[in-house]
Amino acid sequence: MTNVAIGIDIGGTNTSIGFVDIKGNCLYKTAIPTNTKQGPESYVAEVSGRIKDILLVEKDFAVKGIGIGAPNGNYNNGTIEFAPNLDFEGVVPLVETMKKHFDIPVFLTNDANAAAMGEMIYGGAKDMKDFIMMTLGTGVGSGIVVNGEMVYGSDGFAGELGHVIVIPEGRQCNCGRKGCLETYCSAGGMVRTAFELLSTSNKESTLRNYSFNDLDSKAIYDEARKGDQLAIEIFRTTGEILGKALADFVTFSSPEAIFLFGGPMNSGDLLLNPIKEYFEASLLKIFKNKIKILPSQLRIGDAAIVGASALVWKEISL
Repeated sequence: MTNVAIGIDIGGTNTSIGFVDIKGNCLYKTAIPTNTKQGPESYVAEVSGRIKDILLVEKDFAVKGIGIGAPNGNYNNGTIEFAPNLDFEGVVPLVETMKKHFDIPVFLTNDANAAAMGEMIYGGAKDMKDFIMMTLGTGVGSGIVVNGEMVYGSDGFAGELGHVIVIPEGRQCNCGRKGCLETYCSAGGMVRTAFELLSTSNKESTLRNYSFNDLDSKAIYDEARKGDQLAIEIFRTTGEILGKALADFVTFSSPEAIFLFGGPMNSGDLLLNPIKEYFEASLLKIFKNKIKILPSQLRIGDAAIVGASALVWKEISL
């Protein structure tokens, strides 16, 4: 028999399910639409049914537990609370509902914490006890690990670094506040920076050839790689804001490293070099030349379910 943990990533559109061994290998992966309009009981029954169907075929899997990553997932209570991208209403006792279908340990956290757990169990933070994980994508999320333990706080929602205000009275954020890091350093934030620079700069740029709907972070990357100076400036501006913010984040946990994960990191040195430059320049002297800025070692395609599965291996002992 092969010991596996089930990792479940609940996204706004699809729910991904993977069977992951203790080395982080995803041995089987599938996905179903996230039909949360039907209510939590029916949704969990659908997810559980898919898992049971797979186990009827994959008879060699010995499932040790289920880890779930979800928007607004609360580890302390096992609940999803007021998730903006799901059709659940209010507070949903997801772990309790899942346990009606499986007599094994079930754990839940938000997607950024799951990514941090994956980095600690399978990735570049294997031998680290203190690090920060930043996830850059549609939004900006974070997971903070101190002394080998995830920081959840008194209510389970600690570590929302994407919603630290980096520019007072800056861009409107979906959270209701203005100037959050997410509005500048997410994929969408980079596009907002592009439109601002295109409207205020007289520089020639191939980005001006894109329609409003076609200009996205990949287009910015493509043109920057071709040497477009305004596109390169977008990456530098993004890196400056993120690097300075990371220097501030260091002050409360003194991490050994900060890992960066997500689509924008595919740009490599275009983004990483300005992040490192402004990070080091903005650090307190006691932290200078101590803290590494590293790209995540998780594979983007499997990272969400692999990270969720890591919750199981962290919590149980075989």
